[in-house]
Amino acid sequence: MTTITGSRLPTAKEQDDVLVVDGLRKSFGSVHAVKEASIRLPRGKVTALIGDNGAGKSTLIRCLCGVHKPDGGTVELDGQPVSFHSPTQARDAGIETVHQNLALVDDLTVWQNLFLGREKTRGFGPVQLLDRRGMRSQAKEMVSALAINVPSVTSRVRRLSGGQRQAVSIARAAGWGSKIVIMDEPTAALGVQETARVEDLIRGLRDSGMTILLISHNFDQIMRIADGVWAMRAGKSVGYRNVADTTGQELVGLVTGAIPA
Repeated sequence: MTTITGSRLPTAKEQDDVLVVDGLRKSFGSVHAVKEASIRLPRGKVTALIGDNGAGKSTLIRCLCGVHKPDGGTVELDGQPVSFHSPTQARDAGIETVHQNLALVDDLTVWQNLFLGREKTRGFGPVQLLDRRGMRSQAKEMVSALAINVPSVTSRVRRLSGGQRQAVSIARAAGWGSKIVIMDEPTAALGVQETARVEDLIRGLRDSGMTILLISHNFDQIMRIADGVWAMRAGKSVGYRNVADTTGQELVGLVTGAIPA
């Protein structure tokens, strides 16, 4: 079992980490949302991030995906220090985020949502037209590669079920050569069957070598699909556990402070 004291990182690097966050801090006026957070994401694994509301999880994630600029601390991606000033910079570096609201446009089709902000064009010089056929074809490949159950890439998103919408959002994040996909409560509003399908999709991404950071309040789900868990409390990272060596009860203890890190 790997543990840490306080929010500092272990001195020994135990695996190939694609992302290393050390001593990250972020305040909003007098509110210290993240006081000092340190986490590592091993390559090709599902790592969960847990904590009560107000623990600093969302602020930490927004710092990693370029929404907020940290006040202090360091972030390394593939061993290189990075600092993002916008979500576009984070995406260009290979960090994609699946937000709780999914950021899908209901009146657009599946393929249009997959290419939203990344539209392909064809033509010569200043005369450029949308390559609709090329985008539809590539969208079919993206959906097929992840075995996503959607009626057709030409279907409008508003006609899809909650699980299908979630799958489209995940496919968009995973389909652009991402190094890391951050998923914020990916099954919070789904039923049992759709939750199982999305969990299978997450496992498939991990098996293909994708690195995933999963934010979830569902400890049973974490025990099913995560490889490791970081806990946050009061703006600090307070401990890490390998899922194979822990229990849901211990994770609850870490979050509440009943069990020391």
